[in-house]
Amino acid sequence: MTERHYPGAYVVWIVALMTYLIAVFHRSSLAVAGIVAAERFDINAAQLSTFVTLQLLVYAGMQIPVGIMVDRFGPRAVMLTGAIILTFAQLAFGLAESYSMALVARVFVGMGDAMTFICLLRLINSWFTPRMIPQVTTFTGPVGQLGAIAAAVPMTWALGAVGWTPAYVFSALLSLVSAIAVFTLVKDDPTARSVRGEPLSWRGVVSSLSLSWAEPGTRLGFWMHFTTQFSANMLGLLWGFPYFVQSEHASEHFAGLLLTILVVAVIIAGPILGRLITNHPWHRSTVVLVIMWSIVVVWTVTLSWPGDAPEWLLVVLVVVAGIGGPASMIGFDVVRTANPIERMGSATGIVNQGGFIATLLLLLAIGLILDWRTPAGSETYLPEAFTWAMSAQYVLWFVGMVQIWRYRRKARTAYAHQVLS
Repeated sequence: MTERHYPGAYVVWIVALMTYLIAVFHRSSLAVAGIVAAERFDINAAQLSTFVTLQLLVYAGMQIPVGIMVDRFGPRAVMLTGAIILTFAQLAFGLAESYSMALVARVFVGMGDAMTFICLLRLINSWFTPRMIPQVTTFTGPVGQLGAIAAAVPMTWALGAVGWTPAYVFSALLSLVSAIAVFTLVKDDPTARSVRGEPLSWRGVVSSLSLSWAEPGTRLGFWMHFTTQFSANMLGLLWGFPYFVQSEHASEHFAGLLLTILVVAVIIAGPILGRLITNHPWHRSTVVLVIMWSIVVVWTVTLSWPGDAPEWLLVVLVVVAGIGGPASMIGFDVVRTANPIERMGSATGIVNQGGFIATLLLLLAIGLILDWRTPAGSETYLPEAFTWAMSAQYVLWFVGMVQIWRYRRKARTAYAHQVLS
């Protein structure tokens, strides 16, 4: 790609970004609706966790197939398909009256959601200059998290004011609008409305994935994404609101405010990290490690605080955890510089699995631990149960840290060779 500015780049980016924002809204809509969902479907904590873990399992499992589809059919077609699937999936979830029907709906929410972000990254790589790509990428993920604010504030109001079904039916219409915008305004690259890759045989698919995974930068990007993102995801997607209210005894208003601060921290940190890694690409893994250790330290202070943690500490917690969101985007910049454009979709899909695999493992573990540590018949989860449950994060942090240290030297060697060659 040349260094000139492509006319229409920002139109394509804004439409695709809004589509991603709406997908994040759908993904996060249970964050403030967990208690209502438990009452509506008469389910326990493990079953409630299943909603999100199943959705994220589908999301993570779809990343590599979606990456291959993007390389083959182009980002516009795949993103349009995802928006249509999200429209019908969210509509079905709002109309569902049984737990089984709601589970099926969340499967399709995960499927439609999976078809959005990789397409957005591919469009950024096609429309922007190489120097702008890291900054636009790290800004894109955080801005997309505005969808989580839409889930945290307006959805809380809508669920109380108009009820479950109208709130979710209206949210489904948002994806319909985004589908129309993608169809009308998005082009795969500046030279063509639709770009198609070469048809791939099964052997070709396996070869492409093998070559992508063989790159040390792909593996490093995967573990960066795995390690930094899951804490913020866990808080924003499901367990943040119950944890703040039932374990730290915060008011529902303050708990909702904390979730909003979480997303604001994500948005503010994104451009700062983007500029940092643009100017210091050699130190991308160091930035990730510093942020990861900051998250670990603040969680340790919070969980070990005698009694309820003070409000200022909870604010620090969500801010530091929130920074982990854009930090995970650094993994995509590593994979960008490690792979050629024709493998970008599949390589990005591999990396994008990392944080969501970690998130779904954590969400499931928290639900199981809460049920295990809470006495039968108790109407709320005990603070001690939440301490046990939140401590499951340390296992994931340890695994991720070891793997980042393992691959950063190999990735740096490969990157240095690429720069000098």
